[in-house]
Amino acid sequence: MKVHFDELFSVHNGAVQPKTPVHINGVTMTPGVSFGGGVSFGGVDLTKYIGKYLEVEKLPNGVYDVKGFYN
Repeated sequence: MKVHFDELFSVHNGAVQPKTPVHINGVTMTPGVSFGGGVSFGGVDLTKYIGKYLEVEKLPNGVYDVKGFYN
């Protein structure tokens, strides 16, 4: 399903923090984790996708698995 970045992440002073558990390329991050630009999470710099859309699958355990990004 297609979701907006803001549905899964919050941004404060350029730092990205998940609002819900998110899985990217084999790595899961949970709320409370925060990182800024240039930091790769699961091989992805999420700050490049602020304000854009993501393709995700919601897993049975409630974790959002990010499958891709829309430009």
